[in-house]
Amino acid sequence: MSESKRPFIISTDTTSDLPEEFVKANNLTLHRLHYIVDGTTYGDDIELEITDFFNRMRNGATVSTFATNPDKSKEIFRKQLSEGYDILHIAFSSGLSSAYNNSVIAAEEVLPEFPGARIEVIDSLAASGGQGLYVWYALELQKAGKSMDEIISWLKDNKLHTCHTFTVDDLAYLHRGGRISKTVKIFGTLLNVKPVLHVDNEGKLVPVKNVRGRKKALLTLVDQMEEHLGNFRPADENKMICISHGDCIADAEFVRDEIKKRFGYENFMISYLSPTIGSHAGPGTVALFYMGRER
Repeated sequence: MSESKRPFIISTDTTSDLPEEFVKANNLTLHRLHYIVDGTTYGDDIELEITDFFNRMRNGATVSTFATNPDKSKEIFRKQLSEGYDILHIAFSSGLSSAYNNSVIAAEEVLPEFPGARIEVIDSLAASGGQGLYVWYALELQKAGKSMDEIISWLKDNKLHTCHTFTVDDLAYLHRGGRISKTVKIFGTLLNVKPVLHVDNEGKLVPVKNVRGRKKALLTLVDQMEEHLGNFRPADENKMICISHGDCIADAEFVRDEIKKRFGYENFMISYLSPTIGSHAGPGTVALFYMGRER
């Protein structure tokens, strides 16, 4: 498609787990994914404080999630197009949610109302801070004066360089989500096994290894980073590193400090997991995101 002369907006989903202050500072539009806690739906007019959400999980609350509503996305797209903007929407991984497909449907239904307008929906194949990091780079390119097509080209070229590695503190949530068997959950809990996982090239969660103990699991996140950095080692090629956590800021800061010590990086964005991601990973999750040679 030829480049439009209209200004463009970058938007994403709440699963990008970007800090609220960053979202406000960049006037970033978020398409909301919803979550249910003990029968009450949150995500539109009512929200739980994030610490309250994780505390409820710790106390045994029943939680579930569902994807973006195409009708809500159509409302957002229609409003932005009517204000004279084109839209570059960076969506939650199609390997983990229907959010990307819902956004594509919404765009296709709204665009005929606005001849000459443009909506580009990008499947990030990313989640949490990985999606957030992808958005961060897109915004930086926009601030540098790059066109929508130039940003899309960068996003396509670098999609599989966006590395995700994370560990969980309680195997119960992975078991509940069908990621591990009941037997693995029981014996893993007894042996204090902490799984380390990552998001693969199809945007799906894949186990990497199991380690004994929390500290070892956190250090393994940094070990994996060292393996994945490759040609991206120079600090100027990792302009931002994201760390998301399930209400365990001290552990996120431990990982940050270890990265500073090993590699000399200084720019970090630490944030809570959103309820959508936290529902599946659980309290105590620590997730690390950066640009590397490969996922």
